[in-house]
Amino acid sequence: MLPKKLLVNRELSWLEFNKRVLSEAMREDLPLFERLKFAAIYFSNLDEFFMVRVGTLTDQCIMSPDSVDDKTGWVANQQLHHVLKTLHSYRPMTEEMFASLKSALRAQGIDFVDLRKMKKQEERFAEKYFSGAIEPFLSPQFVDRRHSFPFLNNKEKYVITAMTSKSGTDRIGIVPIGHLPDYFVVHVDGRSKVFFTSDIVEHYVGKLFAKQRIVQVLTIRVTRNADLSTEDVLVGEAEDFREIMKDMLKKRRRLFAVRLQVSKEPIGRLKQHLCEHLQLKEHSLFVQSIPLDFGFGFTLSGTIRSKDADLFYPERRPVMPACFDGRRPICELAEQELLLAYPFHSYRAFLEMLYEAADDPSVVSIKISLYRLAGHSKVVSALCRAAEKGKEVVAVMELRARFDEQNNIDYSGILEEAGCRVLYGLSDYKVHAKLCLITRKNADGTVHFTTQIGTGNYNEKTAEQYTDLCFITNDADIGRDAAAVFNCLSMGETVEQTRALWVAPHCFLRHVIELIDREIAVQKRGGHGFISIKINSLNDMDVMEKLVEASQAGVEIHLYVRGICCLRPGVKGYTENITIRAMLARYLEHSRIYVFGEGVRQEIYLGSGDLLERNTRRRVEVFVQPQSQEIRDKLLHIMDCVEHDSEQSWFMHSDGSYRRVPQDGERMDSQMALFDYFTG
Repeated sequence: MLPKKLLVNRELSWLEFNKRVLSEAMREDLPLFERLKFAAIYFSNLDEFFMVRVGTLTDQCIMSPDSVDDKTGWVANQQLHHVLKTLHSYRPMTEEMFASLKSALRAQGIDFVDLRKMKKQEERFAEKYFSGAIEPFLSPQFVDRRHSFPFLNNKEKYVITAMTSKSGTDRIGIVPIGHLPDYFVVHVDGRSKVFFTSDIVEHYVGKLFAKQRIVQVLTIRVTRNADLSTEDVLVGEAEDFREIMKDMLKKRRRLFAVRLQVSKEPIGRLKQHLCEHLQLKEHSLFVQSIPLDFGFGFTLSGTIRSKDADLFYPERRPVMPACFDGRRPICELAEQELLLAYPFHSYRAFLEMLYEAADDPSVVSIKISLYRLAGHSKVVSALCRAAEKGKEVVAVMELRARFDEQNNIDYSGILEEAGCRVLYGLSDYKVHAKLCLITRKNADGTVHFTTQIGTGNYNEKTAEQYTDLCFITNDADIGRDAAAVFNCLSMGETVEQTRALWVAPHCFLRHVIELIDREIAVQKRGGHGFISIKINSLNDMDVMEKLVEASQAGVEIHLYVRGICCLRPGVKGYTENITIRAMLARYLEHSRIYVFGEGVRQEIYLGSGDLLERNTRRRVEVFVQPQSQEIRDKLLHIMDCVEHDSEQSWFMHSDGSYRRVPQDGERMDSQMALFDYFTG
């Protein structure tokens, strides 16, 4: 068992990651609208964190209050205390961020209007908008002895008033505004005036409750638990499981509250009433003088329609790889193995492979595992076309992909209507693998496989936003392993033995441990043990224990962990030989690459899973080792660029904190360097 001084709590590590996102919104050297987008990502991430992780901890406080975190020894209530205390400490940083953004936007002719300090012209706009576009759509209501407190929907805003009637009776007024646009923009005298709807309703709420004496007005926003467990749901007939998921999504909308955001400190009796109604303790109440919802950060640039290129990242368009010249089918190109690197390469190449397979008379079947799909999925269109052309199309659709459940339910119906066979995964494991198998039968009866293994979802939208890898090969052993994976999934089982692929939950963790052990043995024999791993998260205790053992033996270990990392590097006697970097940049780092050893013994894998306990133990993940030296060199080049990045990298220190990599000497942005490398 590792000493606690080597370990970081999972939730606090995630908060450190999101704090790095917030820091990007504060960088004055970044384009302004990109900073605004990072602010929106920070708060969107935080919403999900409360709905899932805080929801889970709150459940644990009730259901298993004595269970402890294996990293820190804290029970759920202690973890919750540290999480909420940390989040409250971020308030000054968020206020500083918003002040900086407002100042920078003002310099660009964009004003966030403060309704307490409006000029006469601004007041005319606000009053006209309230009267014409807001007031007719409002449904104000009282809460008193005769009117119960209404249900407050997840992530929707409400304007709340504390007031007294002429008879002296205390009342609360509630005005739902979640169905209205968050803001509107007026262009006047060369400037863009941004009015937030919540501010306008707060300002004119007296018109809605004209007979009351208003004591206080504020806006609130509730976040509710969304951690509905499906672990105990047995996957049987397709329709049955789909209906179960539909029912669970309905239940999610009405789960208990985990956070209350308020635009100002509520007066005593109002605070008490809100906390009692929502069954929240005061530490779950967050006072924000900044907007309660930063969704406008994703949309404001489009609303204002700014064409100033300096406000955005320089345009970078993905390209088709040079070998995709249209003269040879992609399956033939895969004879030598292919590697697509997103977002540098166009996702159109993979889509063309699917459409080629749909139209190819020799193709017998297409099998694919689907986790998260784009809103208007071209992948689904290609699969439907293949089914309509008479191919056997088998889609393993994971309905439990969190917050994509409804999207996947909808697509499963579309695929079934087109004639595809849809499987709904396994009861004990989520199918997170990115695996596609195209099977051909030639005229002489021989069978050929084209297999694709990826690090990212079959999602053409995120392929433009995330760094991911797509590996395509005609290797027969890999094809047979992929076929075995799909055959097992169709029978509700998992693969236990493979020849060419690593497949979690049975064949991944074991191989990782074995290869770390191999490097320990090399180091102990006087050689140079080497491990380099690029992942999104790390918390698997078995892996961390083995990495510490390797470090103590002298193995050189480089970890690139974008998000959660529960192991501290640089601790004397334990992790001196481990360096940990995190990278946060224009594109979300999402590819997973595992490198063990150097020279002739070197093994390099890419695949769908991180080193979280859920990936190693509770998910179906697939990993592959490319054999082509050209592709291996490309993967090593990616790792080298990340290692030498001086623009977007952070070092993790032995106390668990992160600091930007010093920008000494020649500066290098690894993502832009890789864009040039893969598109040049």
